[in-house]
Amino acid sequence: MKVKDILSKLRKKELIHSCFKKHLERITSFGPRTVGSPENEITTVNYLLDQIEQIRTESQTGPHSISVDVQRPTGSFSIDFLGGFTSYYDRVTNIAVKLEPKTTAQHFMLANCHFDSVANSLGASDDAVSCSVMLEVLHSLANLSTPLKHGIIFLFNGAEENILQASHGFITQHPWAQQVRAFVNLEAAGVGGKEVVFQTGPENPWLVQAYVRAAVHPFASVVGQEVFQSGVIPSDTDFRIYRDFGKIPGIDLAFIENGFIYHTKYDTPERIHTDSIQRAGDNILSVLKHLVMSDELADSSAYRHGNMVFFDLLGVTVVAYPARVGTIINYMAAVATVIYLGKKSMLTSGRYMRDLACAACVAVLSWFVTLLTVLIVALLVTLAGRSMFWYTHFYAAVCLYGSAAVGKILLIHTLARNLYYGGVSGVDLSERFFDVSLLLWCCVLLFLTQRGLCSAYVPMMMVVFPLASKLLLTKHFRARGASLQYCVLYLTGLAVPYVHIMFLIWVVFEIFTPILGRSGTEIPPDVVLASLVTLATIILSSYFMHFIYLSCSTRRILAGLGSVFVLMFVLVCCGLFFPYSADPSSPRPKRIFVQHSTRVLHALDGTVERSDSGLWINSLDYSGMQHITPHIPQINDSIRTRCSEQLPYCGFPWFLPVKFLVKKSWYLPAPEVSPEAPLQFRLLSRQDTEWGTVKMSFEAKGPSHMSLYLRPHAGASLMGWSFGDGMPRFDLSGEYFVFYSHGLDAPAWSFWFEIQVSLTHAPPDEGLISLAVSSHYFFGPDRRSEPLEALLKRFPAWAFPSSWVSTYHMYRY
Repeated sequence: MKVKDILSKLRKKELIHSCFKKHLERITSFGPRTVGSPENEITTVNYLLDQIEQIRTESQTGPHSISVDVQRPTGSFSIDFLGGFTSYYDRVTNIAVKLEPKTTAQHFMLANCHFDSVANSLGASDDAVSCSVMLEVLHSLANLSTPLKHGIIFLFNGAEENILQASHGFITQHPWAQQVRAFVNLEAAGVGGKEVVFQTGPENPWLVQAYVRAAVHPFASVVGQEVFQSGVIPSDTDFRIYRDFGKIPGIDLAFIENGFIYHTKYDTPERIHTDSIQRAGDNILSVLKHLVMSDELADSSAYRHGNMVFFDLLGVTVVAYPARVGTIINYMAAVATVIYLGKKSMLTSGRYMRDLACAACVAVLSWFVTLLTVLIVALLVTLAGRSMFWYTHFYAAVCLYGSAAVGKILLIHTLARNLYYGGVSGVDLSERFFDVSLLLWCCVLLFLTQRGLCSAYVPMMMVVFPLASKLLLTKHFRARGASLQYCVLYLTGLAVPYVHIMFLIWVVFEIFTPILGRSGTEIPPDVVLASLVTLATIILSSYFMHFIYLSCSTRRILAGLGSVFVLMFVLVCCGLFFPYSADPSSPRPKRIFVQHSTRVLHALDGTVERSDSGLWINSLDYSGMQHITPHIPQINDSIRTRCSEQLPYCGFPWFLPVKFLVKKSWYLPAPEVSPEAPLQFRLLSRQDTEWGTVKMSFEAKGPSHMSLYLRPHAGASLMGWSFGDGMPRFDLSGEYFVFYSHGLDAPAWSFWFEIQVSLTHAPPDEGLISLAVSSHYFFGPDRRSEPLEALLKRFPAWAFPSSWVSTYHMYRY
């Protein structure tokens, strides 16, 4: 009987595997699913509805009912992302599926994925795989023989890549949203691998506890949550919308591995391992089932206060405890450190504290000089034109920057031992510098605890485990010095915190290395990566400094490190390590935006003042076009563009407000574009209000994606508009950015704004405001042009040019 059960389970698992893959392959077979495209609004929607209807039919005899609603919301909101902008959406698509007991339910969990993708990408990982998982989770839960205690709303949203529009439409307008008590959001920042919990809350520790108890393959880190929410990572998810506009708590999960091909043509189904999909399905099913059977969901407000410290141990299990407990543990660790150091100080009449302070200065100085040295190396590499040499060969960065960092720390401590501590025994110096490491980690622990950061558990571990090891080994060390047995026991005591920190360091590099390939032209990526490598070196070396003072000589180690550094520096400067790769098994593409655009600038009287057309090229990484020019000589510095400060948004058709990140661009003259559905824009009315403002109303009809830029002139200010709550927000150096998109059968976009003219300024000759509208053709026949296609064919295989046709029309009023 047991054998039969095992075989039955295996067959069932294989069937689930095939269902996951079937959904993923079908959704991605429709091609890129840009908002407004037939692939997104019709084909994918029909497929999802057909699958949901099959599940509903199959589960009709069970204890659950399924309701389906296709929502086409219209709305707008302002968001503090990418410097801040306003978003307007019209008739975007949501498919909401309500699963509840046939006796109905009053409280619901929300499970969210998005089926749209960026243009030029199949979006297998982001986020078709999550929708495939949700379909199978819906199927499993709908066919349970035992009724659920609460209900679940599965939201398949069709406009996440448009900066979170569809989720806003659901949570602010759908009648079911009022019953949602918590949510789980499924996202991707990479392609495959484990899905990590990188955001929870706000507060509501019961959600983390539920994940810890229920997840079959847990993978979570409060460090990731605090790094992500700090804004260091230029990304956001629907989590933000549900948290800020819905005021509901949730869990944010995402795939993070192999971010090099995120949002590229390489994000295809075959790159996502079946095990990754199955692991995600197991976790989501278990967590959702646990939450909808819990008492906390019905009265989540009673459990909302407090945060959780949570982290996993190598993906095997998750440790979680309340933040207030963590604070107590942290202070206890700090007190233990103070007692340990204070006891030593009392035995030496205060001389010990002076020696400890001097040693701490040596340690901090070594770190500062090391960082400065490695940054100089990174700048030299950048000036030599070899930036991002590590993008395909990460080991090269470790060898170059890591050898420089380790060598510098070792050199400074060797000099300190030989020149400053000549009369002090190695054993005493070793003890002193161990205590310095303990003291500095304790300072970090107190700082993070005072700031209320749950990540303080990391320095807590770096205080507790080494201190405990030292106390247990003190007599052994005094008796025998740094014997092999002592070293083994000492390293064993450091194993737990060091293994965990090395795991965190791996996650940091796994996330940040790909991000540096799409972080714009203004941030030198080698400086960032060199800083991260140096920080990792400082952290990992902290409790090994004292071995330097026990060693007889460091000359051979320094010579070895120096040789590695010199060799790597020469090889890097000679260009041996090319940043990009078209290797199908592990591609590292260079990301480029190419728009075939026509610009038309209108004077105050409405006449055309100037017009031109060209291929506008943006590099998304720091290297610019230096590696492209040998393949396409026409793209060189002679066609570099400059920002026209007097024109809205520099006079170019920016799709998103990222001009501060991508300041270098190239403009290659080309024939005029002639889309079949050109932009139609007109002023509907202009009136002087009784309160002294000028109100202007407009109408725009064009493709599914448009951007509006407003630039009030000197003496004029924007006082109100028809977007969001009516108050203009996020003035970006005197400009306002409004992002617009629509689904199918949307009417013309109508909007208005009011301008206040200062009494101390006469109306300027050039008018009150400059207004520009850019239109972006991401799909259909208007997306391509002959000059664009001809240029795309000339790019090397390792480049990924994301391309489309656009227009830019500027008016003055």
